[in-house]
Amino acid sequence: MKNIILILLTALTTQIVAQKKITFKATDSLKITADLYIENSEKAPLILLFHQAGWSRGEYKEIAPKLNKLGFNCIAFDQRSGGEVNDVINETHQRAKKQKLGTNYVDALVDITSSIDYAKKKYGNASKLIIWGSSYSAGLVLKLAGEQENIDAVLAFSPGEYYKKLGKPADWIAQSAKNIEIPVFITSAKLEKKSWWKISEVIPSEQKAYFLPQKMGKHGSRALWEKFSDHKAYWKAVTNFLDVIK
Repeated sequence: MKNIILILLTALTTQIVAQKKITFKATDSLKITADLYIENSEKAPLILLFHQAGWSRGEYKEIAPKLNKLGFNCIAFDQRSGGEVNDVINETHQRAKKQKLGTNYVDALVDITSSIDYAKKKYGNASKLIIWGSSYSAGLVLKLAGEQENIDAVLAFSPGEYYKKLGKPADWIAQSAKNIEIPVFITSAKLEKKSWWKISEVIPSEQKAYFLPQKMGKHGSRALWEKFSDHKAYWKAVTNFLDVIK
């Protein structure tokens, strides 16, 4: 019995150590909250994880530890456009509201660019820098993948041109995606293909992959959560992509 309790306490301690909450400032001085999942050497490839609409960094509570086991370090960020998921409140969103800053999808672009800058400065020894988005942030990471240097790969879960109502052109993401030369992976629920296919078509990268489930699937990165029946198929596609670029 004592041995069992010891094992449980050790596992709990490991989990607490593996995840550390940090804050840093965006370029407009808003504090961004993020969770570190740094389990591998400082030279391991680093994945930056961005959540979907109405949610928080909690979207990756289950996903990030699995990416650690695949050999990647991860940071999951709160963007100012969000809310709460998996009992994790979006602290960046709360601060933005208190400071009366914009909290729409486009407003969150500064959080993503600032997060990339932060990662480059703090984790410059990482062998590769990979950006990963979900829903509205999936579109934004594709945009940045076509505009910024020193990004090595991008994964987009349910991207789309979600920004027309916010004053952006109907092909705002595609305009930048046409410059993506790095490896790119796109996935979504089965019926969402029409939302991102035109974006995918303009991407010139020679390492371009996508996955659609046989069943309906799920929107965003939550497709990888274990509670969904086809999560293994999504994980297989993601793992295959990451194995190639690692």
